[in-house]
Amino acid sequence: MISDKQFNKEIDIIIANAIREDIGDGDHSSLACISEDARGTAKLLVKDEGVIAGIEFARQVFEYVDPGLELDIKIKDGSPVKYGDVCFYVSGLSQSILKSERLVLNAMQRMSAIATKTREYVKLLEGTNTKILDTRKTTPGIRALEKWAVKIGGGENHRFALYDMVMLKDNHIDFCGGITKAIEKTKTYLKENQLGLKIIVEARNLDEIEEILKTEGVYRILIDNFNYEDTRKAVNLINGKCLTESSGGITLETARRYAECGVDYISSGALTHSVYNMDLSLKAVK
Repeated sequence: MISDKQFNKEIDIIIANAIREDIGDGDHSSLACISEDARGTAKLLVKDEGVIAGIEFARQVFEYVDPGLELDIKIKDGSPVKYGDVCFYVSGLSQSILKSERLVLNAMQRMSAIATKTREYVKLLEGTNTKILDTRKTTPGIRALEKWAVKIGGGENHRFALYDMVMLKDNHIDFCGGITKAIEKTKTYLKENQLGLKIIVEARNLDEIEEILKTEGVYRILIDNFNYEDTRKAVNLINGKCLTESSGGITLETARRYAECGVDYISSGALTHSVYNMDLSLKAVK
């Protein structure tokens, strides 16, 4: 994953771009009927159940829009919530609250859905040594938020993007002309460019795993679209020489059995690409 500094920069970019997109040359609805010095309080109301995520992001949004807004947090990120819970109160200029409202809700609804789904996987894997990973199958422009939500839900982040880890998948291998050639060329490239990036290599069958193991320097083998029996065989073949990761259509129904095969990680794009937003609303307190 990228550094905390780079991650925070990504969050800043998301906030600035989202506010630009939403406000444009002004929130004319609020400007038309609410005086610029009017003050008020609103509450973040839960109308669903699951794991809440995005409280800290909301704080950053409010700070960006108006540093004078005051946030009174009642429920922290990662906490279970139910219908009727109030996560926080925000007080200050009414126009500022309204400018922040949609970005806060859009982000928190999606982040909470991702955190909720991640927590389901985490609970399923309890008692095993397997951890759940996200992927790059994220919504363009808000990857940092979605990966943040996975962490809040108890999962772990895979690489952030194409630049912070090398992942040699089937197309890289086929375009390059083979596994060994792809790994060796990658190691040379990293050395020549003084890049300390970890290397993950995808295997499509047991023969490819045996070939990967003949080459030093592989951090993790991606055991892709294997059945349970072959996954167990793959783990035994690798025998701790590097880390292992199962992937390829793994669901809540199948995750536990893959974990019991002994893999270190399971990666699932479904954490971020197949969720339904949690129902939240920001309501004025009268």
